[in-house]
Amino acid sequence: MRAALADLGGDPLDDPHDEAHLTAFENGLRYELGELETHRTNPLHHVGEMDVSSYERAYAPEAERAAARIEHLRLWPTLADHAVAALDRLSAPVARSLLGAVRGLGEGLPDDLPDAVRRDALAAHARLLAHVEHAAEHGPESAALGAEALSRLMGTGEAMEVDLDALAARADAERDRLRAGLASATGRLAPGRDPMEFSRELTRRHPDSEGVLDAARTWTRIALDFTEERGLAPFNDGECRVDVPPPALRWATAMMAWSGPWEADNPSFYYVTPPDPALSDREAAEWLEQFSHTTLPAVSVHEVAPGHFSHGRALRRAPSAVRRALHSMTFAEGWAHYAEEMCLEEGFGAYAAERLGDPDWTADHYEIGVWLEALIRVTRLSVAIGVHTGTMTVEQAAARFAEDTPLQGPAALSEARRATFDPTYGRYTWGKLEILELRERAREQWGSAFSLPRFHRALLHLGSPPLGLIGAALDG
Repeated sequence: MRAALADLGGDPLDDPHDEAHLTAFENGLRYELGELETHRTNPLHHVGEMDVSSYERAYAPEAERAAARIEHLRLWPTLADHAVAALDRLSAPVARSLLGAVRGLGEGLPDDLPDAVRRDALAAHARLLAHVEHAAEHGPESAALGAEALSRLMGTGEAMEVDLDALAARADAERDRLRAGLASATGRLAPGRDPMEFSRELTRRHPDSEGVLDAARTWTRIALDFTEERGLAPFNDGECRVDVPPPALRWATAMMAWSGPWEADNPSFYYVTPPDPALSDREAAEWLEQFSHTTLPAVSVHEVAPGHFSHGRALRRAPSAVRRALHSMTFAEGWAHYAEEMCLEEGFGAYAAERLGDPDWTADHYEIGVWLEALIRVTRLSVAIGVHTGTMTVEQAAARFAEDTPLQGPAALSEARRATFDPTYGRYTWGKLEILELRERAREQWGSAFSLPRFHRALLHLGSPPLGLIGAALDG
């Protein structure tokens, strides 16, 4: 790792913005892997390296992908041994949170693998799984990075200084704004009712395990049509399919796997994770509340259009290799989260209600869903700061999700556990707030020439830039 990090750097690029973008990413890697050494504490680095689910994508002929998968699996014994050797600081909370992802690596391997390849790969996987299981029982009980480390981890790769106290105060103010919006929207449907209590009733109305994919497909079509009609994203081509994620990716409830910037133009996938069959009926129902008739519309806007799928289409046209290849996830998630509320402002709820023709679903349901999803995201920011500054345990974080959001039971615990291995998952709200501030600057600077299509086009022209560099969108 030290040798690889030492190779970073080189002659400056001709484009100053791209040079700043590249430098931010180099600095981020130097801090995350060189100083924090997160490859010693976070199995996701190693899960990502071993994951063979990408070969299911039709980026090449099936025989070619099958051969590439076999060659990848031949590396598993080495990769697993390196992972076990590297993960010498694995804490119990992180290990417990990622056991499912590590187990998922060994599921779903093709039946036609050569016997020796399958045997050696599964034996290697078992060694890694045993190491993570041991850490889950016997590892250190604290996963906290500390305030200074979290601040630098969040800010270095974003070309920004991060004041955690100020950011926590912004999160509290945003939570108050979201609660007020939720109270207003629920008050129109259920005057006098407690907003969260009524919202939880709404989230208990959801598709069953078999129907959740069809529901997601419906909302995908509506979101794509709305985005195209209003010109809310610069590109509206490509194919987006809805499916269940591969086992190694089922630690996330919903996610976008877009067609990569350099691969042939293949379908992107909006992955929706149904309940684990091992869950009880009550736990499965609580899991499905994340895909309720009230919240799934906002989730689909976020994942598909004008959120991640639309962003992915723009990345394929980004004007430089830096902008195509190096993606700030704070910007990417901030953009998709911004899209949810921006679509609310632009009338998506009324548009969808007309398309659905369902008297039990109104524009107010979309608005409630937007506020509920946003409350989950702002709670992530507060919880990440709490867990990693040592002021909050995972159990307390789960209770915070259960109090401030509609999530209950395993869904609330899953969100709380994510903080342990994804310490920057407050990026959704942080990124959204920075984009909203930039939009107000664009309105002031551009005056009557401002429009959402122009602002979005200028912003996505930068690719997925570090947050500290998004102001360049106003200069083009």
